[in-house]
Amino acid sequence: MHDSERDLIFGGWLAEHKGILFKVVHAYAFEHADRQDLFQEIAVQVWRSVEAFRGQSSVRTWMFRVALNTAIAWTRKEVRHRRGQQPFESWEGVLTTPSSDRRDPRIEWLYRQIAALKEIDRSVALLLLEGFSYKEIAAIVGITESNVGVKINRIKAALAAKRMEANES
Repeated sequence: MHDSERDLIFGGWLAEHKGILFKVVHAYAFEHADRQDLFQEIAVQVWRSVEAFRGQSSVRTWMFRVALNTAIAWTRKEVRHRRGQQPFESWEGVLTTPSSDRRDPRIEWLYRQIAALKEIDRSVALLLLEGFSYKEIAAIVGITESNVGVKINRIKAALAAKRMEANES
């Protein structure tokens, strides 16, 4: 496959599914500059992996899997590099979160709660919010469908409890 063909495929996928990438980035990176870095890293990984796409799942499912795997690896690498360092000041950049996700306190609260989850639970929550079936979530995350169901029930219960705590205070 030539780079021009890969660029064309990647451009179409990105135009159609960049919201997925923003959701993953928002759940794994918390500073503006980090979000830009992670988005770029995910985009590069998707671009590099275009030839590896075999059509065994939808492009949406495949991109989500690439994005999650990249975000998890990026998070581990960033934690090692940032121990003992203070975050840089945020600066306005080229990438922005889609306007539908901006400044809604309920969405911000939900992202904060999702960010506090363990890696697998965070991935499951994002996939569920994105509308993936239990079967698709199981395939992407690498766990059984029944385990997906258990995790979702526990996540929902934990979020409900945190919401009640927030409302009481």
